[in-house]
Amino acid sequence: MINNDVLRRVRYALELKDPTMIEIFALSSVEISRDELLKLLKKDNEADYVPLNNKLLEQFLDGLIIYRRGRQENPPAQVKKPEPLTNNIILKKLRIALEFKEEDMLSTLKLADFELSKGELSSFFRQKSHKHHRECGDQVLRNFLQGLTIRFREQDR
Repeated sequence: MINNDVLRRVRYALELKDPTMIEIFALSSVEISRDELLKLLKKDNEADYVPLNNKLLEQFLDGLIIYRRGRQENPPAQVKKPEPLTNNIILKKLRIALEFKEEDMLSTLKLADFELSKGELSSFFRQKSHKHHRECGDQVLRNFLQGLTIRFREQDR
């Protein structure tokens, strides 16, 4: 999935305003102006569109975790070597930020009329070297983001 699309969909689903988005970026040490943010939120066929790179999306997701859950009091001692941003990592970071359990994930996917078994879901969160690891496709991520929109925007009505 295109990173800008992920950012747009998360923003819409969680009803995040511009100042909140800027604050979330700041929580992961990224200073971004409102103008820069608006360019990242544009669709790829619009003028002034700026592609969102993997590092910036990952920093936004890390900021979202801090925004929703607070800073970790005792950060992990060992620093993991950076992995390339994949749909699996995006899904995992959203799961952490929203404090979703397995059932929450499955019910969110079901809201978007997308059925997944517990085994299929857990395969997305396994280590890459695990024999039952599975890559999360764009369709799964897209449906999860659609389910989030239904879950968070419809419950307010």
